Amino acid sequence: MLEEVERWLAERSWSAADRPLDVLLAAKRESGTTVSVVLPALNEEATVGAIVAVIRRELMSDAVPLVDELVVVDSGSTDRTSEVAAAAGARVVHRDELLPALPALPGKGEVLWRSLLATTGDIVCFVDADLREFSAGFVSGIVGPLLTDPGVQFVKAMYDRPLGAEFDVPGSAGTAGQGGRVTELVARPLLNLHWPQLAGFVQPLGGEYAARRSLLEQLPFPVGYGVELGLLVDALHTVGLDALAQVDVGVRKHRHQDGQALGRMAAAIYRTAQLRLARGHLVRPALTQFERTPEGFAPRTYAVDTEERPPMAGIPEYAKRHAA
Repeated sequence: MLEEVERWLAERSWSAADRPLDVLLAAKRESGTTVSVVLPALNEEATVGAIVAVIRRELMSDAVPLVDELVVVDSGSTDRTSEVAAAAGARVVHRDELLPALPALPGKGEVLWRSLLATTGDIVCFVDADLREFSAGFVSGIVGPLLTDPGVQFVKAMYDRPLGAEFDVPGSAGTAGQGGRVTELVARPLLNLHWPQLAGFVQPLGGEYAARRSLLEQLPFPVGYGVELGLLVDALHTVGLDALAQVDVGVRKHRHQDGQALGRMAAAIYRTAQLRLARGHLVRPALTQFERTPEGFAPRTYAVDTEERPPMAGIPEYAKRHAA
């Protein structure tokens, strides 16, 4: 590990408990900083309501007004995600209502990019909507360094990810530390080999992170699975390693995807890295996988995400709103 990264780990890696809520509230009052929380959601009726309820109860009360705005951006759910989120107290916005002149592309990154138009906070905190046993520390932990240290621009959550718990094996506590398979097999090798300054991030692909709006609006957003790696790499190049940080928030329990879905995720992440390494031409932006059928193994070919949205600061509708 680079000496620079060892120093960064000592100086820019914290625990959520390092910054109690009273410290964060005092810093927020002094600075006048506002905080928005965004939950990108697609068919998450089983979990989104509980997450919203925890944030509303523990971080948006009169006694603890840490979060100013809580928005669920629904990217086309066919279940009751929107109704459940609204009933729990979130403001629900549909992806297609944001920047309607530009047809939406499928993908999580698209939703995160458009969410900048739906929020107003100086700090924007992203939280995946499929988390189980959600703790408010996921939000307060990663928002904390941004409120208390003006030199910090971008904060990732780090946590243990047990494999086999919750959705996969009912009643099982899971296998500690074995979640995040795409992280270990794809993202971590890519970062260590090509962006060794980022080798200290425990969960580079994690969906829980917070950043200053002034940074996010300068970054391009890969529309699909590559968004987390893309934002992390581009944040490094834009503001430098010392402006990045991570906070330990404990354990993350969520729904795990099957192997083929992970393969598609890995291809998109590799493509995102490839583009940043060379800004070159993709020979074949597709991934062929195989499924067993009664007739034998059948090939299934999927397109790899090849679109990115430009920095939001260059979108006229966004610039007009912030100039008003």
